[in-house]
Amino acid sequence: MKREKIMAPKGVSEYLPPRSASFEWVREKLINPAKLAGYQLMELPVFEDTQLFSRGVGESTDVVSKEMYTFEDRGGRSITLRPEGTAGVMRAVIEHSLDRGQLPVKVYYSGAFFRAERPQAGRYRQFYQVGVESIGLDDPAIDAEIIALADNAFKSIGLTRYRLEITSLGDQASRAAHRNELVKFLAALDLDEATKARAEINPLRIFDDKREEIKALMTNAPLLIDYLTEESKANFDLVCSYLDALKITYVINPRMVRGLDYYTGTTFEFVHEDLGAQSGIGGGGRYDGLMQTLGGSDLSGIGFGLGVDRVLLAAEAEGVLALSDFVSDLYIIPLGDASKQSALVLAQELRRDGFQVEIAFGDRALKGAMKAADKSGSAYAIVLGDAEISSGAVELKRMSDGQVSSVKMSELKSALSERK
Repeated sequence: MKREKIMAPKGVSEYLPPRSASFEWVREKLINPAKLAGYQLMELPVFEDTQLFSRGVGESTDVVSKEMYTFEDRGGRSITLRPEGTAGVMRAVIEHSLDRGQLPVKVYYSGAFFRAERPQAGRYRQFYQVGVESIGLDDPAIDAEIIALADNAFKSIGLTRYRLEITSLGDQASRAAHRNELVKFLAALDLDEATKARAEINPLRIFDDKREEIKALMTNAPLLIDYLTEESKANFDLVCSYLDALKITYVINPRMVRGLDYYTGTTFEFVHEDLGAQSGIGGGGRYDGLMQTLGGSDLSGIGFGLGVDRVLLAAEAEGVLALSDFVSDLYIIPLGDASKQSALVLAQELRRDGFQVEIAFGDRALKGAMKAADKSGSAYAIVLGDAEISSGAVELKRMSDGQVSSVKMSELKSALSERK
């Protein structure tokens, strides 16, 4: 009896050759600016204690209330697959006392994250992010650097059709003054019970409601940016001036609140015009108070998360994927068992010198092996038989146009180097 084929879960983003090379290229481009700025890798678990996210991200957010993959493990503990990265980084900083060393703590991370959302283009239940966090100092110049790292990453990929939206969510005094007025405003609206409940926990969340009827009701709502204390406004003005000096274009969006409760002060999002409803390709902000909420010191922090899946879609939409058609340098076709051993030795030597080398396995006939070489994406190919081993020379074929040149095997490394 034929068994039913097992499929990947719905809403999981998978990357298979050849598109996986584009995914890898985009991910490395997103990480590289952070490396150049002295940020170091932090590798974290993909599941954490559920309380980390319910306390850190916020009970009123859709992430916590609707989207988390939460389960009970064999020890009866409530475990959640990570829906975002900042809370996990902060937990690790507290647990391992990284905040007691040199500040700021500067780290980057990448990997899979999980949210039980309705799958659509650019919106997945398993998705990939690159994140950067700077923890321990409250300095507007750090805010500008963090934003610049994301902007540099997008520019290094070649993206142009995106915009940066920024705002300030203020300090505690700013939010308290604004909350009083916002609560009064919301009390006069005809809201459903679920929305009222969200507003009681965090009235700012109503700005994040995607329903058109709610957006219309919030048209004249008081905006937090108009209630900033002098200190908060001065900090935000400094961030803007630094971005101006860096020639980073931005627009101020006073209605932006982002989807997580821990944001304070500088908050930002990058939006790409070609991605439709799921247009956000990355964003972040400052999260003063998060460390203390999670049981640590009262230290400030700022970071971002960039969506690798969506950035790849944006790069494909703009046609800027700068990948070579060739995935390896040399394709070796051995003829016979003795030649196969020589091919393995030759490939090993070339790989040690940094060349990408493939071997035609499976004892194919020469014609079939040459077809495989054509399809392999290799830049060059050689046939290795008794005659070549005896003479110490091979015919190096350039796969792009079929040009052939005779090369001594002892000079193959230099020949491939010259042709790279």
